[in-house]
Amino acid sequence: MPQRKVIIVGAAGRDFHNFNTRYRDDESVQVVAFTAEQIPGIDDRRYPAALAGPRYPDGIPIHAQDDLPRLIRELGADECAFSYSDVSYTYVMRLSAVVQAAGATFTLLGPGDTQLRSTKPVISVCAVRTGCGKSQTSRKVVETLMAKGLKVVAVRHPMPYGDLARQKVQRFATLDDLATHECTVEEMEEYEPHIVRGNVIYAGVDYEAILRAAEDDPGGCDVIVWDGGNNDFSFYETDLQLTVVDPHRPGHELSYYPGEVNLRLADVVVINKMDSAPPEGIAEVKANIAAVNPTAVVVEADSAVTIADPSIVAGKRVLVVEDGPTLTHGGMKIGAGTVAARRAGAAELVDPRPYLVGTLRETFETYPDIGTILPAMGYGAEQLADLEATIAATDADAVVVGTPIDLARIVRIDKPATRVTYDLAERGDVDLEAILTGFVAEHGR
Repeated sequence: MPQRKVIIVGAAGRDFHNFNTRYRDDESVQVVAFTAEQIPGIDDRRYPAALAGPRYPDGIPIHAQDDLPRLIRELGADECAFSYSDVSYTYVMRLSAVVQAAGATFTLLGPGDTQLRSTKPVISVCAVRTGCGKSQTSRKVVETLMAKGLKVVAVRHPMPYGDLARQKVQRFATLDDLATHECTVEEMEEYEPHIVRGNVIYAGVDYEAILRAAEDDPGGCDVIVWDGGNNDFSFYETDLQLTVVDPHRPGHELSYYPGEVNLRLADVVVINKMDSAPPEGIAEVKANIAAVNPTAVVVEADSAVTIADPSIVAGKRVLVVEDGPTLTHGGMKIGAGTVAARRAGAAELVDPRPYLVGTLRETFETYPDIGTILPAMGYGAEQLADLEATIAATDADAVVVGTPIDLARIVRIDKPATRVTYDLAERGDVDLEAILTGFVAEHGR
C-alpha cells in the first residue's frame, strides 16, 4: 500500500514530540512537512536528519502555517496532525475546516499515541491556559518534595527555537547553562526559577532521550516533575496530575484545547489567583470543575505577589513589563507586575505603545489586545535590543518587572526598576503538602 502522507501542524515543541513518538518509525507514513505558528522566526527551517532518523536523510522542511492549503495540494498530503496548544475550540475547528476543504483529514493525537513511560514516579503540573500560575505551582511541588529529602528532576515542555540538533537534550543546573544553550527570554523565564532554587531542569527536542537522561541525572533522581507549557498535556505517563485553573478567565477551562483535557485528567485541580479574582469567576470555575471532574481534589490558592522595592513605584508613572507568552497567545490583560504596581500605589501605568521599537510593533499588531503592558519578548538578539530600546524610549518614571527572571541581567534598564515575584499560597484545609506526603508514601520514596 502507498504511504500515507502527513503534515504536522505545530509551533516548535509538541509537533516534534508527536513526530518522534507517533510517526518517526511508522513505515506506513511519510511526514512531508511541518508547519509553524505562534512563535516568530521558526518557519523556513528543517527538522534535521540527525533527529528525524534514517527514514528522513534530508530532514523535514518547516513552513509557515499560512501555506497549509497550498502544501496539502502540492505535497499530496492525506492528513494534517494538529500539534500545538493554548488555542480556542473555535480556532481548532476553523483550522480543521481549512484542512478538510483542501482535501485532507484533520487529526488530534491523544496521550495514548504520544506519552512515554518513566522508570521513576512522575508528577505532572499542567494548566488550562497559559498564565494560570502553573510555573509557581511547579516550584511549590519541587520545593515541597526537596524539603522531604527527595532528589527532584524537572522536565520542561519544549521551547526549541535554535539549533534543533544541538538542543536534542539540554540540562540546566547553573545560570551559566542558560548562556551555554543560548536561551531566549521565554526559556529563561521557565528555567531560571528552578535553577536558583537548587534543582536541575531538562528540556530540548527528543523527550525519550531527555527522560532517560533525567532518570540517570548525575545528582540523582527520585521523582520526575513534568513542568508543562502552554496548556499542553504531559509528554509522560503520569502518577499524579495537577491542573491549574484561572478564575480571571472563567469558562476557558472548557473552551480551550487541550486545556479541558488537562482538567478531565487531573487528580488535583488548583484554583489559583483567588485573592485577585472576582467572586463570580471563582464560582464559575468551581461549577465547571464539578461538572467534568467531580472526583478531583480541589486546592484553593492565592498568587502571593511581592514587590522588591515599593518606594520606586508609589506615586510614580510606571512601565510594567510582564511575561511575554502570558500576554500574547495567553491573552491575559494583566499579570503579577500590574497587580503589584497598583497595590504599591502607582500613579499611572504608562502605555508603551507610542514608544514601541522594531519587532515589538509587530508583536502588538499580531496581538492588539495586549493593551498598556509591555511583553518581555526576547526570542533573539534583535528582539532583546528592541525591548531595551522601547524601555528607554517610554516616558515613565520607573519600571516594574513582572517576569520570573532578573531582566536587568540581560537588558539595560535606564530607569529605576524593581522586580515582582509571585508564589503559590494555599488557603483552606486542603494543601499540596498533604497531597504530596501521600504521594511519597504511596510510591515508597
